[in-house]
Order: sequence, then C-alpha cells, then structure tokens
Amino acid sequence: MTILVINSGSSSIKAALFNDQSLVRLLDARVNDIGGSNPQLCVGKESSDASAETHAQALTLIFAALSHCGYNLFDITAVGHRVLHGGEALVEPTIVSTEVEQVIESMNKLAPLHNPACLAGIRAARKVLEHCPHIAVFDTGFHSTLPAHVKHYALPNEVTSTYHLRRFGFHGISHDYVSRATASALNKSIKQLRIISCHLGNGCSVTAIEGGRSVETSMGMTPLEGLVMGTRSGDLDPGIVIQLLRDCVDTADELDTLLNRKSGLFGMTGTNDMREIEVRAANGDENCLLAIQVFTHSARKYVGAYAAVMGGVDVIVFTGGIGEHSVLIRHRIAQQFNYLGASLDEDRNRDARVTAASPVIDIATSTSKVRIVVVATDEEAAIANSVNRLLGQYQLT
Repeated sequence: MTILVINSGSSSIKAALFNDQSLVRLLDARVNDIGGSNPQLCVGKESSDASAETHAQALTLIFAALSHCGYNLFDITAVGHRVLHGGEALVEPTIVSTEVEQVIESMNKLAPLHNPACLAGIRAARKVLEHCPHIAVFDTGFHSTLPAHVKHYALPNEVTSTYHLRRFGFHGISHDYVSRATASALNKSIKQLRIISCHLGNGCSVTAIEGGRSVETSMGMTPLEGLVMGTRSGDLDPGIVIQLLRDCVDTADELDTLLNRKSGLFGMTGTNDMREIEVRAANGDENCLLAIQVFTHSARKYVGAYAAVMGGVDVIVFTGGIGEHSVLIRHRIAQQFNYLGASLDEDRNRDARVTAASPVIDIATSTSKVRIVVVATDEEAAIANSVNRLLGQYQLT
C-alpha cells in the first residue's frame, strides 16, 4: 500500500509515491510547463514530450505513468497535497473536504502564484482518487509558533484586525525538514540548536529556528515580502508601492503582476534562472553582476538580523535549488560571516554535492564555531511523513 504526494506549482506538478509503512520512496513523476509550449512528462530519470493544458490533464498523465510502472491506484491509502497558504484557519495537516477547499480558495489573493494551482491539483486528484482521504499540508503551518511581536504589522489596530493583516511565513515544510535533517546529521538535539535556514530557489526565504520552532521569517502575509526572488521584488519601501499606483499602473491587479511576476531577478536581468545569470555575469553582463550583488546582499542581511534575534547562531543552512547547487551564491552570502563565528571552507563549498545518499554536507572550516551546511530539502518526504502520522492518529487506512 502507498501514499501519493502531490506538489502543484503554477506551471508544474511534482508527485512522489511512498510505501505507507516504511515511507521508502518508490517513484517520482513530474509534468513541467503545464499550459505552455513544451510540456514534459518526467518519470524517474526518463522524460518525454506530453500534452497538458491543465493541471487535471497533467495529473492524468502522472496517474497513467504510475499504472504503467506497475502501481495500482487503488493501493493508494492517502494523498498528501502541499498547499502554500492556509491562512489563520488551516495550520495543522488537514483532511480535505469541500469546506477546506473553500478556505484554501479564499487565500488565493494572498498567494496568487501558488494557491490556485494547489487547489486545481487537489480537485483533480479527488475526482480520480475518490477511495482514499486527501490531506493538505500547509507551508504556513510551521510558522504558527511566531511570537506576537513578529506576526504583528505596525498599522492601526482596527485595520489589522478588520482585514486580518499579519505575518504568516512560507516554505515552512522545507524549513522544518532541513532543520531536523541538520540536527540529525550533527548528532544534536534540535532543542539545543539555533538554526538560520536559507531556502533559496525561485522563491526565497530565511527563517530563524530556535529549539525547533520558527521564531522569525522573512516572508510575510504573502510570499512577496523578504528576499529578492526569481520574479518577486522582495522588500520594498511602501512609498514605492504608492508611487507605482499613482504613476505606473492603473489597477491593483497590474501592480500584483508587476511585483509578483515581473520583478526580482527577472526584472533586473530578463531571466529568473540563476545559472544563466551567473554565466552572463562571468562574461561581464553588468545587469547580472548587479543582480547577484543585490540577491546575496539581501540574504546576508537577513542572516545577520536573525543571528541578532536569537542572540547568536549554531548552524547556517543553505537549501533550495540555488542554495543547494550554487557555489558562487553560497560563497557571496557566507564570505563575511566570521564575526558570527562562521567560517566558510572554500574547498568544501566548491566540492559540495548533496544527493539522496549524502543529503547534508558541512562546508564550514574545521575550526568554525558555527557550522555552515548544505541540505537537500525534500518537501515530498516531509509531507508523506505528516500524512502517515495523521493516518495513524485517526486510523484512516
């Protein structure tokens, strides 16, 4: 019997199948460029052209691939879904119902790049896999431990209470997973550690984790706040937003598109692919050189701030597509952390290659008081674990 995990993005769906007892990973499948000009179905290490105009069509391809590989869909005991924004109502892993779908849908305006895609994946999967429970796991859930003074924005109380304006934080599934993987690799209790987790990908966030609890995080009420990202601006002077509304855009929707889809690395360079940006920067592209400086400065500033928040740091973690794979970005961010007691070993950083067999690699010098590690995040495994715990709790199988 198996657990299926579905991670729906704006233009892709990742799926992973796990044994429901051992949680051993059995198969990975993915559909890229949904609704685009070149959709691809990837199963294991094999890929092929596909036709997928919608998330429902993409899931049909994934279900067919599972069957083709010898897995019976009726052996799936539960389906876990990553959902970006659960708001105040949805914190813990939750069995999906029509009412839960409605709450997720109500959060679409706060996570326009992701929540609609998550909901499309849930609805399509529930139609096909009606025989088993579907469980939503929320990226915002890990940050429910944020202190009141961190959640609160300094706006009039009647405004924040009427419109439910507060910090939620995101990438919680990843931050939780890598912090626990780090503690295990260092043979330390997570209760003893102050960890700063840097999830750097197309979306980026930094989280301060003290004793296994999120105590500060860079993303806010929406995933737009914080670090410079692939297509998102990150932190802005609110006065810029006011000026843009006055002089540059005609509607709030246009402003949303500008800040969420046309800014960040993409806005500065014309691409959100850090690999391409690094190559162009090495060839002298001034825009790309500046983009790398802005990106790494943004991250370095948050790490320093969160060390201050926790009164120090024991481990700095790099994860996500950029954090795991970019030697240059890790170097640029960590090269000035000696004042924290963190010393980067340039040779270890250059040679670091995280894999399933080696998911945590220490890139600090042997004398560094603070460990600097690269960790392969695995949101699908974390979701499968959450689903398994809920199945046991409610005896849903």
